[in-house]
Amino acid sequence: MTSKLSLANMPSDARRTVLEEYNSWLKTRTPEARIEWALAHLPGNHVVSSSFGVQSAVMLHMMTAQKPDIPILLMDTGYLFPETYRFIEELTERLNLNLRVFRAEKSPAWQEAEHGKLWDQGEDGLKKFNKINKVEPMQRALQELDVTTWCSGLRRVQSKSRSTRQFVEVQNGRIKMHPIVDWTDRDIHTYLKAHDLPYHPLWEQGYISVGDTHSTRKIGAGMSDEEARFSGLFRECGLHT
Repeated sequence: MTSKLSLANMPSDARRTVLEEYNSWLKTRTPEARIEWALAHLPGNHVVSSSFGVQSAVMLHMMTAQKPDIPILLMDTGYLFPETYRFIEELTERLNLNLRVFRAEKSPAWQEAEHGKLWDQGEDGLKKFNKINKVEPMQRALQELDVTTWCSGLRRVQSKSRSTRQFVEVQNGRIKMHPIVDWTDRDIHTYLKAHDLPYHPLWEQGYISVGDTHSTRKIGAGMSDEEARFSGLFRECGLHT
């Protein structure tokens, strides 16, 4: 566990074996120990992505406790809730975040003039919106910052599409690290309370997941968590696939 990893460059069979070994070992460690290990042994430049969603304070606090200057990547679509922008300001000041904001090359108004309201154009429209405003800006961010290891707060309980995610993976030639992927909602709540950290302001209004204003809904009776985003058509915006 002491040598630098070159997972992204390994032959697929060898990489699979190494990933299984490391994920098995990480399973028995705390998230804080996983982060310490990742910063020491996963190669290259490290970043954390954050949507500044309902429970984002956990990962931001954990990561900056060990590496205060780690870049925090935010993809600003221009359609976040006013409460989200205020939450970003609050956490940035409180945790002294090295916040790096990336946006689409064209403004929201320009996009609407060119394409209309993509979120009203079914699954294909939503996917196009996400590609323009999230996926392409993220790829630009990863390239500009020469990122090799990307950390995020994905958790298995968030959706079916995340139920098999591992602590360490390789995605599009980069290493992905998910220190709290096995945490429950109770674990999140306990950590927030222990460190006097806030939920997103909209949590108390019934939002269990917060993204753009046009594609986020309060949780209602009989709704699954996944139905609260993107009209229930899909869960992933494309960043983590």
